[in-house]
Amino acid sequence: MSEKIIAVAAGKEITETEFNEFISHLAPEQQNYAGTPEGRKQALTQYCNYFLFEKLGEEKKYDEEESFLKIMDNVKREVLSQYALTRELSDIVATREECKSYFDKNKTMFQKDAKAHAKHILTETEEESLKALKEIESGEKTFEDAAKEYSACPSKVRGGDLGTFGRGQMVKEFDEAVFNAEIGKLIGPVKTDFGYHLICVEELSGEGQASFEEVLPQIMQQLSAEKQNKRYMELRTSLAEKYGLEFKE
Repeated sequence: MSEKIIAVAAGKEITETEFNEFISHLAPEQQNYAGTPEGRKQALTQYCNYFLFEKLGEEKKYDEEESFLKIMDNVKREVLSQYALTRELSDIVATREECKSYFDKNKTMFQKDAKAHAKHILTETEEESLKALKEIESGEKTFEDAAKEYSACPSKVRGGDLGTFGRGQMVKEFDEAVFNAEIGKLIGPVKTDFGYHLICVEELSGEGQASFEEVLPQIMQQLSAEKQNKRYMELRTSLAEKYGLEFKE
């Protein structure tokens, strides 16, 4: 099946695959804009312009001028240098065994913090908090509806949902109540400097040791970078000795 042609510029047939490859090398914000119909059209116009002006340069023999050839020499030097370095380091990655050995020797570095997912209702007075509690326990209102009616916290628009947070991120009284709570059980009122809280903990994950599989990608990235940096320094030294390097300043 032949490639889909999306434009022809100066006789050059531009395929959808080729154009998508061009977009993939744009800056992130440009890629996002190119995801819109208008942005994609502008990006395609920009890509086509390269071929139009390339043709102009060839016809006027700008590509034979000394200043152009000098620029091309510099571009070649930079691109070839980076390409050669990438090729030399491309197969240098940490092995699973190396990662496991590092993990076993540094387990204290991979401790998981306790986290909680909770929702709450914040009121200025204990009376308001008790009123909301009574309505929830009687089934008159759901927790979420009571939060929208009584809570003074911005989280009220989400039914009191605070999302996930770690131990120590909330004020002491709230923190202790949450991390000692029974999942799904309504607790409170809990008094803090902000007021009175009714709390319901949705999820709790305790502190503990992260497994090797959980942290393998992190260790792999770190050890591979260290090995590549070591190889880079060794390679640079050998190249300086082979080809010569002397600083005159």
